Amino acid sequence: MWRDVPEALWDDWTWQQQNRITRLDQLEALIDLTEGEREAFIQSQGQFRVSITPYYAALMDPQDPRCPIRQQAVPQAGELEVFDFELRDPLAEEDHMPAPGITHRYPDRVLFYVIHHCPVYCRHCTRKRKVSDPTTAASRLQIEAGLDYIARTPTIKDVLLSGGDPLSLSDERLDDILGRLLAVDHVELVRIGTRNPVTLPQRVTPALAEVLRRHRPLYVHTHFNHPTECTPEAALALERLADAGCVLGNQMVLLKGVNDDAEAVLELNRWLLRHRCRPYYIFQCDMAEGITHFRTPLARGVEIIDRLRGWASGMAVPHFVIDLPGGGGKVSLLPQYRVATDGPWVTFRNFEGRLFQFHDVAP
Repeated sequence: MWRDVPEALWDDWTWQQQNRITRLDQLEALIDLTEGEREAFIQSQGQFRVSITPYYAALMDPQDPRCPIRQQAVPQAGELEVFDFELRDPLAEEDHMPAPGITHRYPDRVLFYVIHHCPVYCRHCTRKRKVSDPTTAASRLQIEAGLDYIARTPTIKDVLLSGGDPLSLSDERLDDILGRLLAVDHVELVRIGTRNPVTLPQRVTPALAEVLRRHRPLYVHTHFNHPTECTPEAALALERLADAGCVLGNQMVLLKGVNDDAEAVLELNRWLLRHRCRPYYIFQCDMAEGITHFRTPLARGVEIIDRLRGWASGMAVPHFVIDLPGGGGKVSLLPQYRVATDGPWVTFRNFEGRLFQFHDVAP
């Protein structure tokens, strides 16, 4: 589809944005859609639109509906089934919103919603109620109100810019927001949640890197889910961010049929470390509407952590967490290594399944 596009255009992030796949006929020209995918595309348009950058679309296997990129970007039949237990706002972000666009759940940190737009609308999105909906766009007045709330709330030490994708903002707008946040005496660090290095790595230009370099300490949490996303372009984006002084972490979402495989996660995490991005979280898929077909049993996430620990560097082992519905916050699940207690002696198993005894001390 894009074989005649000059390389300079292909590498231009604004061209990628302007030429996203949004219509059924475009998708049909690119991949062999199944009947289920075609029907899901048609029926889901009123709830959650389709948007795929040419770069990310080019990673899809046109013949294989099980392709991990395709499952994340193309509507699936499971998306049309909504269960009673699913929630429109699964993390109760709106219930913890003391100012427009600010979710203040934990005492020392806030989520700052600055944009409704993403380059790719991931089908497992937990914020479908807002992302892709122009009516939820964060106006300048809303952003000003959020900045004012942060400035007058001294308990806030940590601000997470989210959306949508904050890197969809212009360099100038991002520069202004970051500068004003870090000028607040009590704000100690700012984080950016972004999937641009995965779906639109061309966005991480040298000019953007220079903007970010001016606003340290800056932590960037990205969202790689599968080794297929680990391309040379993505690697360059991570390298530019790291060279700009950003501290990089990855937040993977555990998705049935996509990455619920320990070997795939291990391959992904080793690649991330090679490019200076530490695996930070594996998230259990939230209870958002229309994404239950992506969810795995909780035990599967624990099994993956168990398989990683000891077989890879500790830096390659993220936390497996659930963001509790109703705004309960994150809790982590761990494999059980403590197997028995006999007086002061505690028996543990290691990553190989061997048993070891440790002498505990009295309280």
